[in-house]
Amino acid sequence: METTSRTAAQSTVEGSPAPAQQHPQGQTAPRSPADGYARAPFPWYGLDEAFTGPRWLMQVGSAADGIVQHGSLGHGDEPSIRSEAMTGEKERFAAVITVAASPVRRSGDGTGVLDATTVSSAAWLAGSGLLAHTWPPQLDHSLRDDWLDQQTEAAFELADDLHGESWSALSLPVDGVPTPFHYRESEYGWVLAGSTHGGVHIGAYGRGMSAYGLGFAVVRDLDPYM
Repeated sequence: METTSRTAAQSTVEGSPAPAQQHPQGQTAPRSPADGYARAPFPWYGLDEAFTGPRWLMQVGSAADGIVQHGSLGHGDEPSIRSEAMTGEKERFAAVITVAASPVRRSGDGTGVLDATTVSSAAWLAGSGLLAHTWPPQLDHSLRDDWLDQQTEAAFELADDLHGESWSALSLPVDGVPTPFHYRESEYGWVLAGSTHGGVHIGAYGRGMSAYGLGFAVVRDLDPYM
């Protein structure tokens, strides 16, 4: 069984736009949304060139010592927190999460220990990411936070049991090479997770866009996402 820890997956999240930097002349200059991605010591993955729709930056997550551990890239419609039943619209999107594969290690600032990241880390980030953009139509707005806490806990438990009956096997190309993934569907969308030969784990989630026809590739230029 793959195991993960929320302390490995939950980290400081940097979104877009980022806070301003101090300019050498004393003026403030906005930090580029891509700065967090540029600091990552690992390659980012997104959908391959077969996908021709919109691409956009999402968020990166860093450890306490500032080292980037994971991040997400979006494809298709930018999802909002809403219910399809309430809007009458169905968003079509896929978010690809890249997680640096790493063993248990001490943090760079010496203040603690960072847990290992595994394919289960990617599965949990993907599962909780899908939930963050979900609002069941029968749920009262005031109860959404409680629902989200409960469902996130369930997603964590599912991620720790990737060989359980909730998951099925799916092979998708990564840099053109067929790669095995753990895959599951729910009423809210789909989630998948697997590992690459490049030292990272890939997680993904989406809605309105079939996972079966997707392929992943290293992102060599972030401009299409800007």
